[in-house]
Amino acid sequence: MQKMSVQEIDAMARRVRSQVVRMSFRGNSPHLGSCLSCADIVVTAYATAVRIDPKNPTDPDRDRFILSKGHAAPVLYATMAECGLISRDLIEHYNQDGAVLAEQPSPACVPGLEAATGSLGHGLPLGLGMALAAKLGGKKYRVFVCMSDGECNEGSVWEAAMFAPAKKLDNVILFVDYNRWQATDRSEEVLALAPLRDKFAAFGWSAHDIDGHDHAALAKLMANVPDGTGKPIAVVCRTVKGKGVSYMLDDNNWHYRVPKREEVEAAWRELGQDPAGIGPTPAHRPGGH
Repeated sequence: MQKMSVQEIDAMARRVRSQVVRMSFRGNSPHLGSCLSCADIVVTAYATAVRIDPKNPTDPDRDRFILSKGHAAPVLYATMAECGLISRDLIEHYNQDGAVLAEQPSPACVPGLEAATGSLGHGLPLGLGMALAAKLGGKKYRVFVCMSDGECNEGSVWEAAMFAPAKKLDNVILFVDYNRWQATDRSEEVLALAPLRDKFAAFGWSAHDIDGHDHAALAKLMANVPDGTGKPIAVVCRTVKGKGVSYMLDDNNWHYRVPKREEVEAAWRELGQDPAGIGPTPAHRPGGH
Protein backbone atom coordinates (compact mmCIF):
# COMPACT_ATOMS: atom_id res chain seq x y z
CA MET A 1 0.00 0.00 0.00
CA GLN A 2 1.25 3.45 -0.88
CA LYS A 3 -0.13 6.93 -0.31
CA MET A 4 -1.17 8.50 -3.58
CA SER A 5 -2.82 11.75 -4.65
CA VAL A 6 -6.26 11.75 -6.29
CA GLN A 7 -4.57 12.54 -9.61
CA GLU A 8 -2.22 9.57 -9.22
CA ILE A 9 -5.12 7.28 -8.30
CA ASP A 10 -7.04 8.44 -11.37
CA ALA A 11 -4.03 7.72 -13.60
CA MET A 12 -3.63 4.27 -12.02
CA ALA A 13 -7.33 3.54 -12.51
CA ARG A 14 -7.00 4.42 -16.21
CA ARG A 15 -4.06 2.05 -16.58
CA VAL A 16 -5.94 -0.70 -14.77
CA ARG A 17 -9.03 -0.21 -16.94
CA SER A 18 -6.97 -0.36 -20.12
CA GLN A 19 -5.23 -3.51 -18.91
CA VAL A 20 -8.57 -5.13 -18.06
CA VAL A 21 -9.92 -4.45 -21.57
CA ARG A 22 -6.73 -5.93 -23.03
CA MET A 23 -6.98 -8.99 -20.78
CA SER A 24 -10.56 -9.59 -21.89
CA PHE A 25 -9.49 -9.47 -25.54
CA ARG A 26 -6.36 -11.59 -25.19
CA GLY A 27 -7.89 -14.12 -22.80
CA ASN A 28 -11.27 -14.25 -24.56
CA SER A 29 -12.91 -13.55 -21.21
CA PRO A 30 -16.18 -11.68 -20.56
CA HIS A 31 -17.48 -9.60 -17.60
CA LEU A 32 -15.80 -6.39 -18.75
CA GLY A 33 -18.65 -4.14 -17.61
CA SER A 34 -18.51 -5.61 -14.12
CA CYS A 35 -14.74 -5.07 -13.92
CA LEU A 36 -14.96 -1.46 -15.01
CA SER A 37 -17.71 -0.54 -12.54
CA CYS A 38 -15.67 -1.58 -9.50
CA ALA A 39 -12.22 -0.50 -10.74
CA ASP A 40 -12.18 2.73 -8.74
CA ILE A 41 -13.08 0.90 -5.53
CA VAL A 42 -10.35 -1.71 -5.95
CA VAL A 43 -7.68 0.74 -7.11
CA THR A 44 -8.38 3.26 -4.33
CA ALA A 45 -8.27 0.53 -1.70
CA TYR A 46 -4.85 -0.72 -2.77
CA ALA A 47 -3.48 2.75 -3.53
CA THR A 48 -4.43 4.35 -0.22
CA ALA A 49 -5.56 1.95 2.47
CA VAL A 50 -4.82 -1.78 2.27
CA ARG A 51 -1.74 -2.50 4.37
CA ILE A 52 0.13 -5.28 2.59
CA ASP A 53 3.86 -5.49 1.94
CA PRO A 54 4.77 -6.74 -1.57
CA LYS A 55 7.91 -8.25 -0.06
CA ASN A 56 5.90 -10.14 2.57
CA PRO A 57 2.36 -10.59 1.20
CA THR A 58 1.51 -13.42 3.61
CA ASP A 59 2.39 -11.46 6.76
CA PRO A 60 -0.25 -12.53 9.33
CA ASP A 61 -0.70 -8.86 10.30
CA ARG A 62 -1.54 -7.74 6.73
CA ASP A 63 -4.90 -6.26 5.83
CA ARG A 64 -7.19 -8.57 3.85
CA PHE A 65 -8.98 -7.60 0.62
CA ILE A 66 -11.77 -9.88 -0.60
CA LEU A 67 -13.21 -9.42 -4.10
CA SER A 68 -16.46 -11.29 -3.59
CA LYS A 69 -17.60 -10.66 -7.18
CA GLY A 70 -15.00 -13.09 -8.52
CA HIS A 71 -16.09 -12.61 -12.13
CA ALA A 72 -14.34 -9.21 -11.91
CA ALA A 73 -11.00 -10.86 -11.09
CA PRO A 74 -9.09 -9.10 -13.92
CA VAL A 75 -9.43 -5.75 -12.14
CA LEU A 76 -7.95 -7.29 -8.99
CA TYR A 77 -5.09 -8.93 -10.91
CA ALA A 78 -4.28 -5.72 -12.80
CA THR A 79 -4.35 -3.67 -9.59
CA MET A 80 -2.12 -6.14 -7.77
CA ALA A 81 0.34 -5.95 -10.67
CA GLU A 82 0.30 -2.14 -10.51
CA CYS A 83 1.17 -2.31 -6.80
CA GLY A 84 3.97 -4.82 -7.24
CA LEU A 85 2.15 -7.65 -5.50
CA ILE A 86 2.32 -9.91 -8.55
CA SER A 87 4.49 -9.96 -11.64
CA ARG A 88 3.18 -8.13 -14.69
CA ASP A 89 4.25 -11.18 -16.70
CA LEU A 90 1.38 -13.15 -15.14
CA ILE A 91 -1.10 -10.77 -16.77
CA GLU A 92 0.21 -11.76 -20.20
CA HIS A 93 -1.03 -15.32 -19.72
CA TYR A 94 -4.33 -14.55 -18.02
CA ASN A 95 -7.00 -17.22 -18.64
CA GLN A 96 -4.73 -19.43 -20.72
CA ASP A 97 -4.28 -23.17 -20.22
CA GLY A 98 -1.94 -23.84 -17.32
CA ALA A 99 -1.72 -20.17 -16.33
CA VAL A 100 -1.74 -19.02 -12.71
CA LEU A 101 -4.43 -16.35 -13.17
CA ALA A 102 -7.77 -17.94 -13.96
CA GLU A 103 -10.96 -16.28 -15.13
CA GLN A 104 -12.15 -16.35 -11.51
CA PRO A 105 -9.74 -16.47 -8.55
CA SER A 106 -8.58 -19.89 -7.42
CA PRO A 107 -7.41 -20.52 -3.84
CA ALA A 108 -4.10 -18.84 -3.05
CA CYS A 109 -3.15 -18.81 -6.75
CA VAL A 110 -0.75 -15.97 -5.92
CA PRO A 111 0.40 -14.59 -2.54
CA GLY A 112 -1.87 -11.77 -1.43
CA LEU A 113 -4.99 -13.16 -3.11
CA GLU A 114 -6.99 -14.19 -0.07
CA ALA A 115 -9.79 -16.44 -1.28
CA ALA A 116 -11.42 -18.24 -4.17
CA THR A 117 -14.55 -16.27 -5.00
CA GLY A 118 -17.19 -16.19 -7.68
CA SER A 119 -19.81 -18.31 -5.99
CA LEU A 120 -21.76 -15.18 -5.18
CA GLY A 121 -22.72 -14.23 -1.66
CA HIS A 122 -19.71 -15.87 0.00
CA GLY A 123 -17.15 -13.07 0.09
CA LEU A 124 -18.73 -11.14 2.95
CA PRO A 125 -19.09 -14.20 5.24
CA LEU A 126 -15.48 -15.14 4.44
CA GLY A 127 -14.30 -11.64 5.25
CA LEU A 128 -16.22 -11.58 8.52
CA GLY A 129 -14.60 -14.85 9.54
CA MET A 130 -11.21 -13.25 8.99
CA ALA A 131 -12.27 -10.16 10.91
CA LEU A 132 -13.49 -12.25 13.83
CA ALA A 133 -10.19 -14.16 13.82
CA ALA A 134 -8.37 -10.82 14.12
CA LYS A 135 -10.49 -9.85 17.13
CA LEU A 136 -9.98 -13.20 18.84
CA GLY A 137 -6.25 -13.16 18.14
CA GLY A 138 -5.67 -9.57 19.22
CA LYS A 139 -4.60 -8.57 15.70
CA LYS A 140 -5.00 -5.08 14.24
CA TYR A 141 -5.54 -5.98 10.61
CA ARG A 142 -8.66 -4.79 8.78
CA VAL A 143 -10.80 -6.58 6.19
CA PHE A 144 -11.96 -4.88 2.98
CA VAL A 145 -14.74 -6.58 1.00
CA CYS A 146 -16.06 -5.56 -2.42
CA MET A 147 -19.21 -7.28 -3.63
CA SER A 148 -21.84 -6.75 -6.32
CA ASP A 149 -25.36 -5.46 -5.79
CA GLY A 150 -26.66 -8.72 -7.27
CA GLU A 151 -25.04 -10.61 -4.40
CA CYS A 152 -27.48 -8.87 -2.08
CA ASN A 153 -30.06 -11.31 -3.47
CA GLU A 154 -28.34 -14.02 -1.42
CA GLY A 155 -29.55 -14.90 2.06
CA SER A 156 -25.97 -15.51 3.17
CA VAL A 157 -25.29 -11.77 2.77
CA TRP A 158 -28.04 -10.83 5.21
CA GLU A 159 -27.05 -13.51 7.69
CA ALA A 160 -23.57 -11.98 7.57
CA ALA A 161 -25.07 -8.50 7.87
CA MET A 162 -26.63 -9.54 11.19
CA PHE A 163 -23.51 -11.38 12.36
CA ALA A 164 -21.04 -8.49 11.97
CA PRO A 165 -22.73 -6.01 14.35
CA ALA A 166 -23.47 -8.79 16.86
CA LYS A 167 -19.73 -9.54 17.06
CA LYS A 168 -18.78 -5.85 16.96
CA LEU A 169 -16.62 -6.31 13.87
CA ASP A 170 -15.64 -2.69 13.43
CA ASN A 171 -12.51 -3.82 11.59
CA VAL A 172 -14.57 -4.53 8.44
CA ILE A 173 -15.48 -2.20 5.59
CA LEU A 174 -17.83 -3.45 2.86
CA PHE A 175 -18.22 -1.82 -0.55
CA VAL A 176 -21.29 -2.70 -2.61
CA ASP A 177 -20.69 -2.10 -6.32
CA TYR A 178 -24.20 -0.79 -7.00
CA ASN A 179 -24.10 -0.64 -10.82
CA ARG A 180 -27.83 -1.54 -10.97
CA TRP A 181 -27.35 -4.44 -13.37
CA GLN A 182 -27.34 -8.18 -12.91
CA ALA A 183 -26.57 -10.78 -15.55
CA THR A 184 -29.84 -10.46 -17.43
CA ASP A 185 -31.84 -7.57 -15.97
CA ARG A 186 -31.85 -4.41 -13.87
CA SER A 187 -31.14 -5.18 -10.21
CA GLU A 188 -34.33 -3.52 -9.00
CA GLU A 189 -36.40 -5.59 -11.41
CA VAL A 190 -34.94 -8.83 -10.05
CA LEU A 191 -35.38 -8.04 -6.36
CA ALA A 192 -36.24 -4.87 -4.41
CA LEU A 193 -32.79 -3.83 -3.18
CA ALA A 194 -33.56 -0.19 -2.46
CA PRO A 195 -33.10 1.52 -0.09
CA LEU A 196 -29.85 -0.41 0.29
CA ARG A 197 -28.01 1.99 2.59
CA ASP A 198 -30.98 2.11 4.94
CA LYS A 199 -31.14 -1.68 5.05
CA PHE A 200 -27.53 -1.97 6.20
CA ALA A 201 -28.11 0.83 8.72
CA ALA A 202 -31.15 -1.01 10.08
CA PHE A 203 -28.99 -4.12 10.51
CA GLY A 204 -26.60 -2.13 12.70
CA TRP A 205 -23.90 -1.03 10.30
CA SER A 206 -22.30 2.39 9.94
CA ALA A 207 -23.82 2.89 6.49
CA HIS A 208 -22.93 5.32 3.70
CA ASP A 209 -24.07 6.08 0.14
CA ILE A 210 -21.49 7.64 -2.19
CA ASP A 211 -20.42 8.05 -5.81
CA GLY A 212 -18.38 4.88 -6.31
CA HIS A 213 -16.13 6.60 -8.85
CA ASP A 214 -15.13 9.44 -6.49
CA HIS A 215 -11.59 8.54 -5.45
CA ALA A 216 -11.44 11.21 -2.74
CA ALA A 217 -14.72 10.09 -1.13
CA LEU A 218 -13.65 6.44 -1.27
CA ALA A 219 -10.22 7.20 0.21
CA LYS A 220 -11.74 9.23 3.04
CA LEU A 221 -13.88 6.31 4.18
CA MET A 222 -11.06 3.81 3.74
CA ALA A 223 -8.75 5.94 5.87
CA ASN A 224 -11.03 5.56 8.90
CA VAL A 225 -11.39 1.86 9.64
CA PRO A 226 -12.48 1.50 12.42
CA ASP A 227 -14.49 4.72 12.22
CA GLY A 228 -15.12 5.16 15.94
CA THR A 229 -18.75 4.01 15.92
CA GLY A 230 -17.92 0.47 17.06
CA LYS A 231 -19.84 -0.81 14.02
CA PRO A 232 -18.86 -2.53 10.76
CA ILE A 233 -18.91 -0.10 7.84
CA ALA A 234 -21.05 -0.55 4.72
CA VAL A 235 -20.58 1.72 1.71
CA VAL A 236 -23.15 1.60 -1.06
CA CYS A 237 -21.20 2.76 -4.11
CA ARG A 238 -23.32 4.15 -6.93
CA THR A 239 -21.41 3.05 -10.03
CA VAL A 240 -21.88 2.71 -13.78
CA LYS A 241 -21.30 -0.57 -15.56
CA GLY A 242 -18.61 -0.11 -18.19
CA LYS A 243 -17.27 3.08 -16.54
CA GLY A 244 -14.34 4.62 -18.39
CA VAL A 245 -15.19 3.38 -21.89
CA SER A 246 -17.94 5.41 -23.54
CA TYR A 247 -19.32 2.66 -25.80
CA MET A 248 -19.70 0.29 -22.82
CA LEU A 249 -21.40 2.73 -20.41
CA ASP A 250 -24.48 1.21 -18.76
CA ASP A 251 -24.70 -1.37 -21.54
CA ASN A 252 -25.33 -4.80 -20.05
CA ASN A 253 -24.29 -6.51 -23.28
CA TRP A 254 -20.76 -6.09 -21.92
CA HIS A 255 -21.51 -8.54 -19.14
CA TYR A 256 -20.83 -11.34 -21.63
CA ARG A 257 -19.31 -9.70 -24.73
CA VAL A 258 -15.59 -9.90 -25.49
CA PRO A 259 -14.15 -6.91 -27.39
CA LYS A 260 -12.71 -7.05 -30.90
CA ARG A 261 -9.27 -5.61 -31.51
CA GLU A 262 -10.60 -2.35 -32.95
CA GLU A 263 -12.78 -1.93 -29.86
CA VAL A 264 -9.77 -2.48 -27.60
CA GLU A 265 -7.82 0.14 -29.54
CA ALA A 266 -10.70 2.62 -29.22
CA ALA A 267 -10.91 2.00 -25.46
CA TRP A 268 -7.15 2.47 -25.04
CA ARG A 269 -7.23 5.79 -26.87
CA GLU A 270 -10.12 6.96 -24.71
CA LEU A 271 -8.22 5.94 -21.57
CA GLY A 272 -5.14 7.86 -22.71
CA GLN A 273 -3.04 4.81 -23.57
CA ASP A 274 -1.03 4.06 -26.72
CA PRO A 275 -2.72 1.20 -28.63
CA ALA A 276 0.75 -0.07 -29.58
CA GLY A 277 0.92 -1.41 -26.02
CA ILE A 278 -1.88 -3.89 -26.73
CA GLY A 279 0.58 -6.15 -28.52
CA PRO A 280 -0.17 -8.72 -31.22
CA THR A 281 -3.39 -10.66 -31.33
CA PRO A 282 -2.76 -14.09 -29.79
CA ALA A 283 -2.59 -16.86 -32.37
CA HIS A 284 -4.95 -18.93 -30.22
CA ARG A 285 -7.35 -17.51 -27.69
CA PRO A 286 -8.97 -19.79 -25.10
CA GLY A 287 -12.69 -20.36 -25.20
CA GLY A 288 -14.89 -17.85 -23.34
CA HIS A 289 -18.45 -17.99 -22.10
